[in-house]
Amino acid sequence: MIGIMSDSHDNLNAIKKAVKIFNKNQVDLVIHAGDLISPFTAGEFLKLQAPLEAIYGNNDGEREGLKIAFSDLCLLEDFKDISFASRRIAVIHGNIPPLVESLVQCRKYDIVIRGHSHQFGISTGKTMLINPGECCGYLTGKKSLVLLDPGDLSYEMVEF
Repeated sequence: MIGIMSDSHDNLNAIKKAVKIFNKNQVDLVIHAGDLISPFTAGEFLKLQAPLEAIYGNNDGEREGLKIAFSDLCLLEDFKDISFASRRIAVIHGNIPPLVESLVQCRKYDIVIRGHSHQFGISTGKTMLINPGECCGYLTGKKSLVLLDPGDLSYEMVEF
């Protein structure tokens, strides 16, 4: 099981809840699609019982601080190409929609994970496109994440 989140925007209460959900569901990997915002959030992510893969988002201005704070968890980058459970996964924040669409259309990936819009959305096809919505709940008033089975690509959107 893969836990997917994005746009936590340093909302510690939301991050704590997301971590509890991921741990309760015994996910094997957590993917964060950007906009962590503050280095102090690393402490909550350290409570994950699964490895973390995370990328920078457009609001992650304190990149050097984030890089240092998250160094025990993962290497932060602007884009990730992940192989997990026989699936090829691209992770991009998504503030450049044509780039996201190109990743979906290139058929190199089984799954493309994006964030940025704060809007939940999943489309299926040759390449599955997942936006888990926003973990922080600031724009939509809804905190959400996704639990994904990489085997059959079934998923559950979890609001918390």
